[in-house]
Order: sequence, then C-alpha cells, then structure tokens
Amino acid sequence: MATDATAKFQNPNFRPVPQPTDFHPELTVSAHDGLHYWQFMVAGSIAGMVEHMAMYPVDTVKTQMQALGSCPIKSVGVRQALQSILKSEGIAGLYRGIGAIGLGAGPAHAVYFSVYEICKKSFSGGDLNDSVAHAASGVCATVASDAVFTPMDVVKQRLQLSNSPYKGVWDCVKRVLSEEGFGAFYASYRTTVLMNAPFTAVHFATYEAAKKGLMEISPESASDERLVVHATAGAAAGALAAACDNTA
Repeated sequence: MATDATAKFQNPNFRPVPQPTDFHPELTVSAHDGLHYWQFMVAGSIAGMVEHMAMYPVDTVKTQMQALGSCPIKSVGVRQALQSILKSEGIAGLYRGIGAIGLGAGPAHAVYFSVYEICKKSFSGGDLNDSVAHAASGVCATVASDAVFTPMDVVKQRLQLSNSPYKGVWDCVKRVLSEEGFGAFYASYRTTVLMNAPFTAVHFATYEAAKKGLMEISPESASDERLVVHATAGAAAGALAAACDNTA
C-alpha cells in the first residue's frame, strides 16, 4: 500500500537539485579552526616576537623603574625614567637586550599555542563548551612556555638595567652560567608561573566561550568574519583576565 502511494505522488517532472562542485556535506567544522599544530606554532611564534619587540621600550622603562623602586628615595615616574635613559644612553638604551627577546619569545610562544591546542583536544574530547578543560589547557601552556622563556627573560632584565655589566646576550649567558650556575636562569620560574597561570586560565576559558557565542550569533557568516570573531573574543578575554589578575 505504501509503495502504491509513493508511486502515485511521484512527479516525473521533478529533477534533483544540483549541488555546487565544492559542496561536501561530509565535512565538519574543525575544533582547531582548520589549522595544523605546526601552523599554530608558526603563527604563535611570529605573534609573540612582534608583541614583545613592539613593546620592548616600554618594558625597559618598567624594568628600570622596578629596580629603582626597591629604594623609595630613588623612586621615579615614567617620564623621569624615560628621560634618564634617553639622556644617558640615547634611543639605543631602550632596546638593550632585545636580542634575548628575539631568541626567547619566538620558541616560547610557539610552545604556548601548540601545547594549548594539544591539551585542549585531549582534555575536552571535542566538547567546545568545556570551560574547565580550556582553563586547564591554558595553565599547561603557561607552564611549558614559561620554561622556555624564563631564561631569556632573566638575560633581558639584566641587560636592561642602566648599570648592566654585560656586553651583550651571549656575554650575559656565559657569565651567569660560570658565576651563578644554570639554576640562576630559573630563579623566578615558580613566581612567574604562579603569576601567569590564573591569568591564562581565565583568558582561554573566556576566549573560547566568547568565540563560540559570537559564531553562534551569525553562523552563516562565521567563516567570512572569522578574524573579527577572534579579535573580539581575544579582546574580551584579555580585558576580563587582566581585571581578575589586578583584583587578585
């Protein structure tokens, strides 16, 4: 009976709707935004180097202010510190030690983003709503990347000081190794991880949630607006993480 009804209502004039040549219904959205791990490493490395080098003069001023700030009598403001550096060393003084950042920031950020993606896949099992997995992945990424970056950060800070006795990056590395031992490069590692871990946990949990929410608002244009989505989610995550970090 069912067969007869089906045949009765079939229209011989109907034709199947042709699908575009690039239509692939079996494809699914990648949990890693369509990128391979090596692409995360390269992108993260470039982003990290650009970020640190662009802000390096500000970091130099901050480092010298912190060194002077240990003695209240010598505490100075940003303008005074900047004027002091420019007067005694010129523009070059703002960039002393930047080579250490070039050596450390690239590998550290490559490790940072690749470890995060690997841990996110392992911890979440593909669940895009698992904020705990995203936060834990961020902590793991911080622990790994800080292990790579901390030695060069130590070298950078020593070279940034106005009375630095070192001639350059390699001179600093050799002298610290011979005079203080390898452990000197990791003297601040635990403190750095304790400071960065909460920030990263909040940052990535917020970033993943914001990214998912923004893409759900307009799923039909998600691919076209991917850069805007990432930028907006990243800005929201960074602001919230910074607020939580400063409150703590």
